[in-house]
Amino acid sequence: MFRTKIAIEKMQVGEVLTVLADDPASEDDISRWVNRTGHELLSMNKNDNVIEFTIKKVK
Repeated sequence: MFRTKIAIEKMQVGEVLTVLADDPASEDDISRWVNRTGHELLSMNKNDNVIEFTIKKVK
């Protein structure tokens, strides 16, 4: 989560970040964080033990 937060802070509004996670709890953690911070979760895909999140920086 910490690296995701730092990466988003360095991005410009409108840019998209892809995050890969292997912790099942990250599904809820990332979803809640995106809602709380006002960014947009464009997609979430599960492939075996890896979850791929695509997040758009909104503000």
